[in-house]
Amino acid sequence: MKKHRVGLVVAGAFAVASVLATPSFAALEQGAKAPDFTAEASLAGKDFTFSLKDALKKGPVVVYFYPAAYTGGCDIEAHTFAAQKAKFDAAGATIIGVSADSLQRLNTFSSDPNYCAGKFPVASDAHGKIAASYGLKLHAAVAGATDVRGVAIDHGFIPRTTFVIGRDGRIIATLSSETDHLHPEDHVKQSLAIVQRLQAG
Repeated sequence: MKKHRVGLVVAGAFAVASVLATPSFAALEQGAKAPDFTAEASLAGKDFTFSLKDALKKGPVVVYFYPAAYTGGCDIEAHTFAAQKAKFDAAGATIIGVSADSLQRLNTFSSDPNYCAGKFPVASDAHGKIAASYGLKLHAAVAGATDVRGVAIDHGFIPRTTFVIGRDGRIIATLSSETDHLHPEDHVKQSLAIVQRLQAG
């Protein structure tokens, strides 16, 4: 991954960090029923409709919410999920990333070889309705924030939170950067360990 693409552009970095440091709603916890959802999503630059219900028929699903495509931590997280995708496949698990990015932004991000690399889909939750159903608050857009490409970020930010959902539709684990102080790559490492344990029985 190219070093110059790792961080948020300084113009918006501190503002975004400040917004995301604000406490959110209480995220759904282990044992809760995961709210079903469908969403417009992109895989390898192509639009499709993602259905959690359909994905769960195949095995556990890792639903990871992230603030914005083409920003520091989110880029690292997407790259790490893509690099570990074969291991999630071996464990029978589906990965779906969710942010408030527009589908147009996600079409580019999902196919970018440095990040999603066409390995897994990312869905658009522009109004934060899916996030809210999982107990996550959509923080307001930050004036002047730009991504690593210098493109304005004109949408709100969902706190970095990962839910591992079992085939029965129950939440097995909730991983939060806000409350658990997890780094982006920790979401990948911990969710992978969980689905591998499920696979092992």
